[in-house]
Amino acid sequence: MNMPVVVTGMGTINPLGLNVEEFWQGLAAGKSGIAPITRFDATNFRVKVDAEVKGFDPTKYMDLKVVDRTPRAVQFAITAAKEAIASARLDMTRENPERVGVDIAAMVEGDYVVKQCNLINERGPRRADPLFVAKSSPSGASIGVGMLLGAKGPNSSVNSLCASGTDAIGTALNFIRLGYADVMVAGGADSSLTPLGMAGIDILGALSRQPDPLKASRPFDANRDGFVYGEGAGLVILESYEHAKKRGAPILAEVAGAGWSFDAFDQTAPAPEAEAYAMKIALQNAGIKPEEVDYINAHGTSTKLNDACETKAIKMVFGDNAYKIPISSTKSMIGHIIVAAGAIETIAAILVMNSGIIHPTINYETPDPECDLDYVPNMARPAQVNVCLSNSFGLGGENCCLVLKRFSD
Repeated sequence: MNMPVVVTGMGTINPLGLNVEEFWQGLAAGKSGIAPITRFDATNFRVKVDAEVKGFDPTKYMDLKVVDRTPRAVQFAITAAKEAIASARLDMTRENPERVGVDIAAMVEGDYVVKQCNLINERGPRRADPLFVAKSSPSGASIGVGMLLGAKGPNSSVNSLCASGTDAIGTALNFIRLGYADVMVAGGADSSLTPLGMAGIDILGALSRQPDPLKASRPFDANRDGFVYGEGAGLVILESYEHAKKRGAPILAEVAGAGWSFDAFDQTAPAPEAEAYAMKIALQNAGIKPEEVDYINAHGTSTKLNDACETKAIKMVFGDNAYKIPISSTKSMIGHIIVAAGAIETIAAILVMNSGIIHPTINYETPDPECDLDYVPNMARPAQVNVCLSNSFGLGGENCCLVLKRFSD
């Protein structure tokens, strides 16, 4: 049997709030965090809405020196890490730092790279930012949080695009199972919501061009036209059950299993067979039968192809029972936070299990014959959830799914 690995702390900053409590209040109420673009001038863009983090002042969470030396995504990661560490009651003075690790997915902030390129082209190479490599590296979030903690165990950063946050948690799960760490801080942070990022995904045809922010993100609805670009971070504290119990840590859930797959099919179009395989592997890894799953937190991006393919994949795994399982998309309220999405959705799924309330998929108005499952439309639903499957399917075909269980001693 696999060593039990549990979640003892959570932290998030996203378009619904600056902490876990605000996030859950918004989710349970079916509140949208989507609004008109304010991060940059969108006059020449076809896309007019996004899902930004509002009211974030990094100086409230870290020294000005750290703020000056770190990009926004790293600031998000440090903020979420502090909340997660506090909620886990993790005291590093009582820990062996070599047994505490970090695995955080992060995205390179392309506009910063472009500005640096323009700077050296205009003013010469001696004008380059001496911290360019550190600021532009996807490992910046893991390094920043590792420095914050003084954690000297495994420190890495995975990137599987839209599956990255889930991938990081699954990888951290295995670090603990394999004996490399007792504690891991894992998740994702993303602030690639920039003109370059927006333009690149829009030209692909993946973004919603609906001008009304309250209608733009509509997973599984027949009138969906693309996802809404978001930003934020989500981090969890994972521990071996033995370690958590020994120190009297609060136990929020068990990460029972993880499964990965690759489409090997297309750079943009998903393959439902591969998505189904990742789900099956996650269930097998967790020792869970398909009929034991009480809830699915869907990848549910609100694109035509993704939602239909995910629905098909769920049917492949669960058969006729797929129609009995409640499914919801967190992205209907916070948009798609790319490499952080899966980590934030893991937190949402744990909140669902511990609250007895399944958050809704908002903006669901018109059924789609290709998406004919129970998506918990528009209103939260009371339900006891003991086992949850959380799906993340990355652009390009990298897939990762997690099985989460209500903790039972």
